[in-house]
Amino acid sequence: MSQMKIKNLPLDQNINGWAALRGDTTRHPALHGKVTADWLVIGAGFAGLAFARRIAELRPHEHVVVLEALDVADNASARNSGFVIDLPHTVGSTSAELEHANTYRRLLQYGLHHLKDTVDRHEIECDWLNSGKYHCAVSEQFDGEIAHYQKELTTLGESFEYLDNAALKQRLGTSFYRSAVYTPNCILVNPAALISGLVATLPENVTVYANSPALQIETQGTIRAETPHGEVRARKLMLAINGAARGLPLFKGNVFAMSTFATLTEPLTPEQRRVIGDISAWGSTPVNALAGATLRYTSDHRFLIREHVNFAPGLVTSAVETGRHARRHQKLFARIYPQLQDVNMAYTWSGLISITRNGAPVWGNLSENVYSSAGCNGSGSSKQSAFGRLLAEHALGEDNPLLADMEAVGRANYLPPRPFLDVGVKSFMARERWRSRSEM
Repeated sequence: MSQMKIKNLPLDQNINGWAALRGDTTRHPALHGKVTADWLVIGAGFAGLAFARRIAELRPHEHVVVLEALDVADNASARNSGFVIDLPHTVGSTSAELEHANTYRRLLQYGLHHLKDTVDRHEIECDWLNSGKYHCAVSEQFDGEIAHYQKELTTLGESFEYLDNAALKQRLGTSFYRSAVYTPNCILVNPAALISGLVATLPENVTVYANSPALQIETQGTIRAETPHGEVRARKLMLAINGAARGLPLFKGNVFAMSTFATLTEPLTPEQRRVIGDISAWGSTPVNALAGATLRYTSDHRFLIREHVNFAPGLVTSAVETGRHARRHQKLFARIYPQLQDVNMAYTWSGLISITRNGAPVWGNLSENVYSSAGCNGSGSSKQSAFGRLLAEHALGEDNPLLADMEAVGRANYLPPRPFLDVGVKSFMARERWRSRSEM
């Protein structure tokens, strides 16, 4: 397939709260006219930026162009919950599952390390905070999974702390949770600020064009991509479009998109803060990521609630749909913090993640001179930062022992075509929500 027409572009009819908190941000120009480059990267998320940065570092005399369909502080990476995780959520009990978890742990920590190095070296202001993470259960139904997670972490040699309801109430200001496992090395950030900072500190041989979606891509011979007002020709192409990847023939339908929803509250007043006690910034994830709620308490005394995912084959989230989820989040917050009924919600927004059937990525060569990293399956900040950086080294023939880990994680497997995919995904989600209804 030498020509690919983009059928769907992401559209979120809402305001990204993380970007709104930052106020005025640097606006990157759109592409106008024709440009040439050695490398073309489509997508300025964590994978695309890590790839572009590493190519530019290793080949300082080559020109890298990055096309982003939206503002850089408004893309899917900038809309996530702001967790830069260091550990896989599940490990498993067999020796093969343990080795697989060790592989992912090395990759996650590699991605986190390079993000931290970039943030520190360039003094990127993104509210980087080493707060750790609480992995929480609401009901006794998931006592077994909490116990199993502790056993898995012990096997991996990771430090953790088990917390019961009373301890969680003291730390989180709520008695909503029955138990949790706390791990200390997860990072919390403002993702819009982090993405903006990563773009602003790219090497000089990288040019970023925002609001410049690729509408058609030719891959036979010279790479050629058309945007609404311009064109890029390049020798090689990297596709970092994640949730939007399914519509492209080279991806063979092995990835699909889900939209997630998040709400940020207004900052708590001093009186409201006294009600929940003197608590520090924290982040929590649910035992069941599909059905439970992810929460954060930020350094500026806001709560973030991320709950519910929708199958999003068209990549579009309407304002009406966002409004429905805003109401869901408000009701959920009232259950978790009944003592904070007077806290107002400030922003509700959506963002895309990409899912593969077996949890493995779409990574490596798609065809001659065409590379990709897609299928974040959540955990995109650290995971895709690692995947993008390692893909650049793979593309340049560089040696890195972690490239063997990339081979070990495998590749995304077959997904059925629509409408069979729709039925399967919706049935799975309904089953998981029913199974975890006590967590919602």
